[in-house]
Amino acid sequence: MTTALPPLPLAEWKPTCDTLHMWTQIVGKVRLELAPRLNHWWEVPLYVSARGLTTSAIPYDDLVFDCEFDFVDHHLLIRASNGRTARVALEPRSVADFYRETVARLHECGIDVKIWTVPSEVDNPIAFEDDHEHASYDRDAVERFWHVLMFSDRVLNRFRASFIGKSSPVHFFWGSFDMATTRFSGRRAPQNPQADPITREAYSHEVSSCGWGPGGGALEAPAFYSYAAPQPEGFKTAKIEPSQAFYSDALSQFILPYDAVRESPEPEDSLLRFCQTTYAAAADTGGWDRAALERSE
Repeated sequence: MTTALPPLPLAEWKPTCDTLHMWTQIVGKVRLELAPRLNHWWEVPLYVSARGLTTSAIPYDDLVFDCEFDFVDHHLLIRASNGRTARVALEPRSVADFYRETVARLHECGIDVKIWTVPSEVDNPIAFEDDHEHASYDRDAVERFWHVLMFSDRVLNRFRASFIGKSSPVHFFWGSFDMATTRFSGRRAPQNPQADPITREAYSHEVSSCGWGPGGGALEAPAFYSYAAPQPEGFKTAKIEPSQAFYSDALSQFILPYDAVRESPEPEDSLLRFCQTTYAAAADTGGWDRAALERSE
């Protein structure tokens, strides 16, 4: 990156963060409804683009379309292979209003899709069509958020490149509102009969995952994270880098505060060391066949 990483304290943009979270869920649920089912729910996330976050191509009857949150001109852009395009303004407006217009603009492009309108993975969810509570949009904060996503996408893709086993794309999950990439040992994980169907599919195999989130819940600040599932004995006490990283018992994962990376003289190196050392902790304590899974040259 050619410019410094921006500050992004959650408290300063939380109303916008919560509103944008719901908007991405609306678009994400469109993709979920229409895209072919993939392992570990890989058909549902969004991806960093040159202008914001995109669904990538979605099939619909004999058409293909995509939806892109454009954080440069601040609109949701809908493009269909029939040549039709539509825009929904990203501005202070309620989730209900955004939902209503998004459905109407999709219809203008020849796309009619029915989604489950209850938000996922949030406390006290409000159906999109009834949500007049979340209605904030701070353009500057969203642009800083996108800058962090671009940085994270760049570094996580560099990290992903050294692994030749099964790994996920670097993708943005609209349910949890964070981005991640996940490596797999190649072994199935023990079944948890108490887990919900979404969790059972997501963690059907042993994983080491790292990513970034804007904060919330037990961590009211943006941070990079890394975890192993199932967590091997000795993982939480492994030596990791950089020195600002720590293991959170509350979250059952390693945490590297975003501000520690932002203030580092070498932010990319700082994040890469965090990803690599926490992965090594998961792989070594979990008995992964690292020689077969990692690029040697």
